[in-house]
This record gives sequence, structure tokens and C-alpha cells, in this order.
Amino acid sequence: MSKPSVADLRPVVHPAGVKDRRSGEHWAGRLYMREISLRWTRHLVGSRISPNQLTYLMVVAGVAAGAALLIPGLTGAVLAALLIQLYLLLDCVDGEVARWRAQTSVTGVYLDRVGHYLAEAALLVGFGVRAADVFAVEEAAPNWLWAFLGTLAALGAILIKAETDLVDVARTRSGLSAVRDEAATPRSSGVAVARRAAAALKFHRLVGGVEASLLILVVAVLDLIGGDLFFTRLGVALLAGIAVVQTLLHLVSILASSRLR
Repeated sequence: MSKPSVADLRPVVHPAGVKDRRSGEHWAGRLYMREISLRWTRHLVGSRISPNQLTYLMVVAGVAAGAALLIPGLTGAVLAALLIQLYLLLDCVDGEVARWRAQTSVTGVYLDRVGHYLAEAALLVGFGVRAADVFAVEEAAPNWLWAFLGTLAALGAILIKAETDLVDVARTRSGLSAVRDEAATPRSSGVAVARRAAAALKFHRLVGGVEASLLILVVAVLDLIGGDLFFTRLGVALLAGIAVVQTLLHLVSILASSRLR
């Protein structure tokens, strides 16, 4: 069977609204990855690999990115950034293959969410362990404070996602319909202004997989120049602080909105 062309695939696997989803589509997907993924998807739709198997591969790539950060120096940071790009590619491809084959499922959605939790947590934990300098010489033992801060950042990243997902859980258990976009607007004008300011600054995105991997790469270059782990440790502290603050702000934003009504 001949492979579908990109033109054949596009209207089916990229239906109206896919690239425009404000909360569902990553900026990197809109900017470049959706166009790259189409070229991969056309080769995969006729294969035996299932959408869920692609999702499993996505999870492996994401978790491997965190493990790659245990490799000292610039090599580990570059490898982690590349694996996160592969993770993002597979995150696009699994859904595209599912839509083309009409094999979308609740299981696939669930695995996708779990994959995002695991991959982003692994990357941030790996970043913390990297900052702890586990390969330090004997007289300079690893500083596990940085591993703790990386784990704290990972916990915050998970909680931010969980806070969003639990809105749907709470509404479903209460017999309510899915939340609408306009319900996200806080009822308090003060909270609404703070939410718009945070959205404009976009600092919260730094704990996401793609953004964090790019930050890790930048600080690795700076550390290569400086000859120590100063910038890596600064990055870990920054992400831990952002994760804690964003977890609290996001919770307040949800409680102050109409999403639970």
C-alpha cells in the first residue's frame, strides 16, 4: 500500500484547532515540530507499530533525557536536549498516527499524560543530580542539596499538571460537563491581573521539558567556559523556585476561577 502524502495527511491528522489549542499545543509544535512530524507519520501509518507503542517510546525518550544528564560536561546536556526533541516528535506522531487510523482511545490519552509527568520529572531530577556533581573526586563529595532542589522542581512540575488534570476529575465526579476556556478567568479582578502578568512573563514554562532542556544546555555552555558548576546550580535553584511559586499561583488561580463550578 502506497504511503499517504503530506497533503493527504494534513487535514486528517491536523484537524482545525490542533495547532491553535492554547493549553494543549506546545509552542515548539506550532513553530516547527508539527511539520517535521508529518514527514515521520507518513512512513509510520502503514507500519505495524501502534499509537500506544509510539507513546511508550516517547516516555522512554523523555526519561532517557534525564538519565543523559548524569553524563558530565556539555555532552550530557546536548544529548538530553536531543532526546527531549525526540520526545516532542513522538508526542506529535503518536496522536497523528492514531487520528489517521481512527485508533484514538482513552488509554492513549492516559498514557500520554503519564508520559509527560514521567519525562519532565526525570529531566528535572537529572538536572539536580547533575548539579550535585555525583562524579566529584573523593575529597569533594557530592552536594546532595542540589539533588533535593532538582527533585523539588520535579515535584512542582508534576503538581502543576496534576492541578489542571484534577479539575476534570473533580467535575466528572460531581456530574459536571467538561470545563470551558472562559471558566479559567479568575472571578477576582486582582487575581485576573496577576494571572495575565504571569502569562505574559511566561516564566512558568521554564519547568517544562523543552524549555528546561534548552536552559540546561545554555548553563552547560556557560559552565564549560567558567570551569565549574556555578551556572548549573543557579539554574537548578531558579527552576525549583519557579516550580514552587507556580504550583501555589496555579492552585490559587483554579480556586479563584469558575472551573470548579
